[in-house]
Amino acid sequence: MFLFSVKFLVVMFFLSENVIRSYQQVPRNYDQMELDQASGPESIAFDCKNEGPYVGVSDGRILKWQGPNLGWKEFAVTSPNRDKKVCDGTTNPDLEPTCGRPLGLKFNRKTCDLYIADAYFGLSVVGPNGGKARQLVTSAEGIPFRLTNALDIDTDTGVIYFTDSSNIYQRRQIFLAVLTFDKTGRLLKYDPRTNNVTVVYKGLAFPNGVALSKDNSFLLVAESMKMRILKFELEDETNSYVPKQFVQLSRTPDNIKRNDRGEFWIGLNSGRERIQTDLLGLNIDPVGAKYDGDGKVLEQLDGNGGLTFDTVSEIEEFNGKLYIGSVVKPYVGILYA
Repeated sequence: MFLFSVKFLVVMFFLSENVIRSYQQVPRNYDQMELDQASGPESIAFDCKNEGPYVGVSDGRILKWQGPNLGWKEFAVTSPNRDKKVCDGTTNPDLEPTCGRPLGLKFNRKTCDLYIADAYFGLSVVGPNGGKARQLVTSAEGIPFRLTNALDIDTDTGVIYFTDSSNIYQRRQIFLAVLTFDKTGRLLKYDPRTNNVTVVYKGLAFPNGVALSKDNSFLLVAESMKMRILKFELEDETNSYVPKQFVQLSRTPDNIKRNDRGEFWIGLNSGRERIQTDLLGLNIDPVGAKYDGDGKVLEQLDGNGGLTFDTVSEIEEFNGKLYIGSVVKPYVGILYA
Protein backbone atom coordinates (compact mmCIF):
# COMPACT_ATOMS: atom_id res chain seq x y z
CA MET A 1 0.00 0.00 0.00
CA PHE A 2 2.84 2.40 0.88
CA LEU A 3 4.67 1.68 -2.39
CA PHE A 4 1.47 2.26 -4.33
CA SER A 5 0.94 5.60 -2.56
CA VAL A 6 4.46 6.78 -3.36
CA LYS A 7 4.13 5.87 -7.02
CA PHE A 8 0.76 7.57 -7.17
CA LEU A 9 2.20 10.79 -5.71
CA VAL A 10 5.08 10.69 -8.18
CA VAL A 11 2.65 10.36 -11.05
CA MET A 12 0.53 13.24 -9.77
CA PHE A 13 3.66 15.41 -9.33
CA PHE A 14 4.50 15.11 -13.00
CA LEU A 15 0.92 15.88 -14.04
CA SER A 16 1.53 19.61 -14.15
CA GLU A 17 -1.33 22.06 -14.52
CA ASN A 18 -0.50 22.55 -18.19
CA VAL A 19 -0.58 18.82 -18.88
CA ILE A 20 -3.92 18.43 -17.11
CA ARG A 21 -5.38 21.38 -19.00
CA SER A 22 -4.15 19.95 -22.29
CA TYR A 23 -5.55 16.54 -21.48
CA GLN A 24 -8.99 17.99 -20.84
CA GLN A 25 -9.08 19.83 -24.15
CA VAL A 26 -11.57 18.47 -26.64
CA PRO A 27 -10.45 17.52 -30.17
CA ARG A 28 -10.11 20.29 -32.74
CA ASN A 29 -12.72 18.63 -34.94
CA TYR A 30 -15.34 18.95 -32.18
CA ASP A 31 -18.32 21.30 -31.97
CA GLN A 32 -21.45 21.65 -29.81
CA MET A 33 -25.09 22.37 -30.52
CA GLU A 34 -26.18 24.23 -27.40
CA LEU A 35 -29.70 23.63 -26.12
CA ASP A 36 -31.89 26.57 -25.12
CA GLN A 37 -33.20 26.18 -21.55
CA ALA A 38 -33.07 22.41 -21.76
CA SER A 39 -30.69 19.56 -21.01
CA GLY A 40 -30.25 15.82 -21.34
CA PRO A 41 -30.39 14.98 -25.08
CA GLU A 42 -30.37 11.25 -24.33
CA SER A 43 -31.10 10.00 -27.84
CA ILE A 44 -30.66 11.41 -31.35
CA ALA A 45 -32.64 10.79 -34.54
CA PHE A 46 -32.84 12.02 -38.14
CA ASP A 47 -36.09 11.92 -40.11
CA CYS A 48 -36.86 10.36 -43.50
CA LYS A 49 -35.78 13.60 -45.22
CA ASN A 50 -32.45 13.45 -43.36
CA GLU A 51 -33.45 16.55 -41.42
CA GLY A 52 -32.55 17.09 -37.78
CA PRO A 53 -31.18 16.03 -35.45
CA TYR A 54 -34.15 15.49 -33.16
CA VAL A 55 -33.53 15.04 -29.44
CA GLY A 56 -35.63 14.31 -26.35
CA VAL A 57 -34.80 16.55 -23.37
CA SER A 58 -35.32 16.74 -19.63
CA ASP A 59 -38.54 18.77 -19.67
CA GLY A 60 -40.44 16.25 -21.79
CA ARG A 61 -40.12 17.93 -25.18
CA ILE A 62 -38.69 16.56 -28.40
CA LEU A 63 -36.74 19.26 -30.20
CA LYS A 64 -35.73 19.56 -33.85
CA TRP A 65 -32.59 21.34 -35.03
CA GLN A 66 -33.36 23.77 -37.85
CA GLY A 67 -29.87 25.04 -38.55
CA PRO A 68 -27.54 27.56 -36.88
CA ASN A 69 -29.74 30.55 -37.75
CA LEU A 70 -33.02 29.16 -36.37
CA GLY A 71 -31.69 26.76 -33.74
CA TRP A 72 -34.00 24.34 -31.92
CA LYS A 73 -37.77 24.18 -32.28
CA GLU A 74 -40.30 22.17 -30.28
CA PHE A 75 -41.46 19.23 -32.42
CA ALA A 76 -43.45 16.97 -30.11
CA VAL A 77 -44.37 16.10 -26.52
CA THR A 78 -45.22 12.75 -24.97
CA SER A 79 -47.27 13.72 -21.92
CA PRO A 80 -51.04 13.78 -22.57
CA ASN A 81 -51.57 16.54 -19.99
CA ARG A 82 -48.39 18.57 -20.14
CA ASP A 83 -48.48 22.12 -18.71
CA LYS A 84 -45.94 24.31 -20.50
CA LYS A 85 -45.80 26.78 -17.62
CA VAL A 86 -44.77 24.01 -15.25
CA CYS A 87 -42.67 21.88 -17.57
CA ASP A 88 -40.78 24.03 -20.07
CA GLY A 89 -37.15 24.30 -19.04
CA THR A 90 -37.40 22.08 -15.98
CA THR A 91 -34.66 19.68 -14.93
CA ASN A 92 -36.51 18.51 -11.81
CA PRO A 93 -36.80 14.69 -11.88
CA ASP A 94 -39.90 14.84 -9.67
CA LEU A 95 -41.78 16.57 -12.51
CA GLU A 96 -40.95 13.85 -15.04
CA PRO A 97 -44.12 11.79 -14.35
CA THR A 98 -46.13 14.89 -15.33
CA CYS A 99 -43.95 16.40 -18.05
CA GLY A 100 -42.60 13.18 -19.56
CA ARG A 101 -39.05 12.07 -20.26
CA PRO A 102 -38.52 10.89 -23.86
CA LEU A 103 -35.50 8.58 -24.06
CA GLY A 104 -35.36 6.35 -27.16
CA LEU A 105 -36.15 7.97 -30.54
CA LYS A 106 -36.40 6.34 -33.97
CA PHE A 107 -38.06 7.32 -37.24
CA ASN A 108 -39.73 4.72 -39.41
CA ARG A 109 -38.05 5.53 -42.72
CA LYS A 110 -41.06 4.28 -44.71
CA THR A 111 -43.87 6.11 -42.91
CA CYS A 112 -41.80 9.04 -41.54
CA ASP A 113 -43.49 8.54 -38.14
CA LEU A 114 -41.36 9.09 -35.04
CA TYR A 115 -41.56 6.34 -32.41
CA ILE A 116 -40.70 7.35 -28.86
CA ALA A 117 -39.83 5.38 -25.75
CA ASP A 118 -40.81 7.67 -22.89
CA ALA A 119 -39.64 6.62 -19.44
CA TYR A 120 -43.10 7.32 -17.94
CA PHE A 121 -45.58 7.13 -20.83
CA GLY A 122 -44.49 3.96 -22.57
CA LEU A 123 -44.22 3.51 -26.32
CA SER A 124 -45.69 6.39 -28.37
CA VAL A 125 -45.77 7.62 -31.95
CA VAL A 126 -46.12 11.02 -33.61
CA GLY A 127 -46.54 11.87 -37.28
CA PRO A 128 -44.10 13.76 -39.55
CA ASN A 129 -45.58 17.12 -38.51
CA GLY A 130 -45.10 16.52 -34.79
CA GLY A 131 -47.46 17.60 -32.03
CA LYS A 132 -48.78 15.52 -29.16
CA ALA A 133 -47.63 11.90 -29.39
CA ARG A 134 -50.16 9.06 -29.33
CA GLN A 135 -49.65 6.36 -26.73
CA LEU A 136 -49.46 2.86 -28.19
CA VAL A 137 -48.76 0.56 -25.24
CA THR A 138 -48.06 1.10 -21.54
CA SER A 139 -47.98 -2.48 -20.25
CA ALA A 140 -47.34 -6.11 -21.20
CA GLU A 141 -48.71 -9.31 -19.66
CA GLY A 142 -50.64 -7.14 -17.21
CA ILE A 143 -47.49 -5.48 -15.85
CA PRO A 144 -47.19 -1.71 -16.42
CA PHE A 145 -44.01 -0.30 -17.88
CA ARG A 146 -41.99 1.55 -15.26
CA LEU A 147 -39.00 2.74 -17.28
CA THR A 148 -39.44 2.53 -21.05
CA ASN A 149 -35.99 3.19 -22.37
CA ALA A 150 -34.77 2.48 -25.93
CA LEU A 151 -36.08 1.17 -29.24
CA ASP A 152 -35.31 0.15 -32.80
CA ILE A 153 -37.52 -0.62 -35.80
CA ASP A 154 -37.46 -3.59 -38.17
CA THR A 155 -37.21 -1.97 -41.59
CA ASP A 156 -39.03 -4.89 -43.27
CA THR A 157 -42.02 -5.39 -40.97
CA GLY A 158 -42.24 -2.15 -38.97
CA VAL A 159 -42.08 -4.13 -35.71
CA ILE A 160 -40.62 -2.11 -32.84
CA TYR A 161 -38.26 -3.72 -30.34
CA PHE A 162 -37.92 -1.80 -27.09
CA THR A 163 -36.81 -2.11 -23.47
CA ASP A 164 -38.54 -1.57 -20.15
CA SER A 165 -35.60 -1.30 -17.76
CA SER A 166 -37.46 -2.21 -14.58
CA ASN A 167 -40.81 -3.54 -13.36
CA ILE A 168 -40.29 -1.77 -10.05
CA TYR A 169 -38.38 1.49 -10.32
CA GLN A 170 -39.00 4.63 -12.33
CA ARG A 171 -36.21 6.65 -13.93
CA ARG A 172 -36.08 9.11 -11.03
CA GLN A 173 -35.48 6.12 -8.70
CA ILE A 174 -32.66 4.67 -10.75
CA PHE A 175 -30.23 4.67 -7.82
CA LEU A 176 -32.51 2.20 -6.03
CA ALA A 177 -32.42 -0.10 -9.04
CA VAL A 178 -28.63 -0.03 -8.87
CA LEU A 179 -28.48 -0.57 -5.10
CA THR A 180 -30.79 -3.58 -5.24
CA PHE A 181 -29.29 -4.90 -8.50
CA ASP A 182 -32.77 -5.03 -9.93
CA LYS A 183 -33.23 -7.76 -12.57
CA THR A 184 -36.86 -7.23 -13.55
CA GLY A 185 -36.15 -5.55 -16.89
CA ARG A 186 -37.75 -6.79 -20.12
CA LEU A 187 -37.16 -6.78 -23.84
CA LEU A 188 -40.42 -6.36 -25.76
CA LYS A 189 -41.73 -6.03 -29.30
CA TYR A 190 -44.74 -4.17 -30.66
CA ASP A 191 -46.38 -4.95 -33.99
CA PRO A 192 -48.16 -1.86 -35.39
CA ARG A 193 -50.13 -4.05 -37.81
CA THR A 194 -51.90 -5.87 -34.97
CA ASN A 195 -51.30 -3.47 -32.05
CA ASN A 196 -50.00 -6.44 -30.06
CA VAL A 197 -47.11 -6.24 -27.62
CA THR A 198 -45.08 -9.33 -26.74
CA VAL A 199 -42.46 -9.99 -24.07
CA VAL A 200 -39.39 -11.32 -25.86
CA TYR A 201 -37.22 -11.84 -22.78
CA LYS A 202 -37.44 -11.01 -19.08
CA GLY A 203 -35.19 -11.02 -16.01
CA LEU A 204 -32.64 -8.56 -17.39
CA ALA A 205 -30.45 -6.32 -15.21
CA PHE A 206 -31.44 -2.88 -16.53
CA PRO A 207 -31.82 -3.51 -20.26
CA ASN A 208 -31.01 -0.31 -22.07
CA GLY A 209 -29.98 0.35 -25.68
CA VAL A 210 -31.45 -1.67 -28.58
CA ALA A 211 -30.16 -2.04 -32.14
CA LEU A 212 -31.13 -4.34 -35.00
CA SER A 213 -28.63 -5.65 -37.52
CA LYS A 214 -28.76 -4.23 -41.03
CA ASP A 215 -30.58 -7.32 -42.34
CA ASN A 216 -32.83 -7.51 -39.23
CA SER A 217 -31.54 -11.02 -38.48
CA PHE A 218 -30.35 -10.26 -34.95
CA LEU A 219 -30.82 -7.74 -32.17
CA LEU A 220 -28.30 -6.27 -29.73
CA VAL A 221 -29.40 -5.20 -26.24
CA ALA A 222 -27.29 -3.40 -23.64
CA GLU A 223 -27.64 -4.99 -20.20
CA SER A 224 -26.24 -2.04 -18.32
CA MET A 225 -25.82 -3.37 -14.80
CA LYS A 226 -23.89 -6.40 -16.04
CA MET A 227 -21.79 -4.20 -18.35
CA ARG A 228 -22.40 -6.36 -21.38
CA ILE A 229 -24.16 -6.52 -24.72
CA LEU A 230 -26.50 -9.42 -25.48
CA LYS A 231 -27.26 -10.79 -28.93
CA PHE A 232 -30.69 -12.19 -29.81
CA GLU A 233 -30.99 -14.24 -33.01
CA LEU A 234 -34.35 -13.33 -34.55
CA GLU A 235 -34.35 -16.01 -37.24
CA ASP A 236 -34.25 -18.84 -34.70
CA GLU A 237 -36.82 -21.40 -35.88
CA THR A 238 -37.68 -22.29 -32.28
CA ASN A 239 -38.43 -18.64 -31.45
CA SER A 240 -36.78 -19.25 -28.09
CA TYR A 241 -34.95 -15.91 -28.15
CA VAL A 242 -32.28 -17.13 -25.74
CA PRO A 243 -29.52 -14.50 -25.90
CA LYS A 244 -25.80 -15.01 -26.20
CA GLN A 245 -23.18 -12.62 -24.92
CA PHE A 246 -22.02 -10.38 -27.75
CA VAL A 247 -19.33 -8.52 -25.82
CA GLN A 248 -18.32 -7.96 -22.18
CA LEU A 249 -17.39 -4.37 -21.42
CA SER A 250 -15.38 -2.64 -18.71
CA ARG A 251 -17.81 0.27 -18.51
CA THR A 252 -21.55 0.70 -18.40
CA PRO A 253 -23.17 0.58 -21.85
CA ASP A 254 -26.05 2.89 -22.63
CA ASN A 255 -27.59 3.26 -26.09
CA ILE A 256 -26.57 1.33 -29.22
CA LYS A 257 -26.85 2.80 -32.71
CA ARG A 258 -26.13 1.09 -36.04
CA ASN A 259 -24.53 3.04 -38.88
CA ASP A 260 -25.20 2.62 -42.61
CA ARG A 261 -22.42 0.04 -42.91
CA GLY A 262 -24.00 -2.26 -40.35
CA GLU A 263 -21.55 -1.40 -37.56
CA PHE A 264 -22.62 -0.61 -34.00
CA TRP A 265 -21.69 2.39 -31.86
CA ILE A 266 -22.09 1.82 -28.11
CA GLY A 267 -22.19 4.76 -25.74
CA LEU A 268 -20.15 4.03 -22.58
CA ASN A 269 -21.63 6.17 -19.85
CA SER A 270 -18.73 6.36 -17.41
CA GLY A 271 -20.04 9.22 -15.27
CA ARG A 272 -16.56 10.58 -14.62
CA GLU A 273 -16.06 13.68 -12.51
CA ARG A 274 -12.27 13.94 -12.51
CA ILE A 275 -9.24 13.06 -14.57
CA GLN A 276 -8.29 9.42 -14.26
CA THR A 277 -4.69 8.28 -13.97
CA ASP A 278 -2.76 5.07 -13.49
CA LEU A 279 0.82 4.20 -12.61
CA LEU A 280 1.91 4.48 -16.24
CA GLY A 281 0.46 7.95 -16.72
CA LEU A 282 -2.82 8.90 -18.34
CA ASN A 283 -5.45 6.24 -18.91
CA ILE A 284 -7.12 5.48 -22.18
CA ASP A 285 -10.53 6.94 -21.50
CA PRO A 286 -13.14 5.22 -23.72
CA VAL A 287 -16.55 6.89 -23.85
CA GLY A 288 -17.74 4.97 -26.89
CA ALA A 289 -16.77 2.03 -29.06
CA LYS A 290 -17.70 0.76 -32.51
CA TYR A 291 -18.12 -2.97 -33.17
CA ASP A 292 -18.79 -5.09 -36.21
CA GLY A 293 -21.53 -7.72 -36.31
CA ASP A 294 -19.21 -10.37 -34.87
CA GLY A 295 -18.31 -8.38 -31.76
CA LYS A 296 -14.89 -7.19 -32.96
CA VAL A 297 -13.98 -3.70 -31.81
CA LEU A 298 -13.28 -1.41 -34.78
CA GLU A 299 -12.81 1.97 -33.18
CA GLN A 300 -12.72 3.57 -29.77
CA LEU A 301 -13.76 7.11 -28.92
CA ASP A 302 -11.43 8.72 -26.36
CA GLY A 303 -12.93 11.10 -23.84
CA ASN A 304 -9.61 12.92 -23.28
CA GLY A 305 -10.17 12.73 -19.53
CA GLY A 306 -12.22 15.90 -19.29
CA LEU A 307 -15.83 16.62 -18.48
CA THR A 308 -17.11 17.24 -22.02
CA PHE A 309 -17.64 13.51 -22.62
CA ASP A 310 -18.11 12.31 -19.05
CA THR A 311 -21.73 11.17 -19.52
CA VAL A 312 -22.09 9.90 -23.08
CA SER A 313 -25.43 8.16 -23.59
CA GLU A 314 -25.43 7.71 -27.37
CA ILE A 315 -23.30 8.04 -30.49
CA GLU A 316 -25.18 8.50 -33.75
CA GLU A 317 -23.09 8.34 -36.93
CA PHE A 318 -24.71 10.35 -39.70
CA ASN A 319 -23.30 11.86 -42.92
CA GLY A 320 -19.70 11.51 -41.78
CA LYS A 321 -20.26 13.03 -38.34
CA LEU A 322 -20.65 11.57 -34.87
CA TYR A 323 -23.51 13.15 -32.90
CA ILE A 324 -23.04 12.59 -29.18
CA GLY A 325 -25.94 12.52 -26.74
CA SER A 326 -25.95 12.79 -22.97
CA VAL A 327 -28.58 12.29 -20.29
CA VAL A 328 -27.45 15.41 -18.42
CA LYS A 329 -25.51 17.80 -20.66
CA PRO A 330 -27.10 20.99 -22.11
CA TYR A 331 -25.76 20.33 -25.61
CA VAL A 332 -25.33 17.80 -28.39
CA GLY A 333 -21.70 17.14 -29.24
CA ILE A 334 -20.48 16.74 -32.83
CA LEU A 335 -17.24 15.13 -33.96
CA TYR A 336 -16.33 15.73 -37.60
CA ALA A 337 -14.51 13.05 -39.59
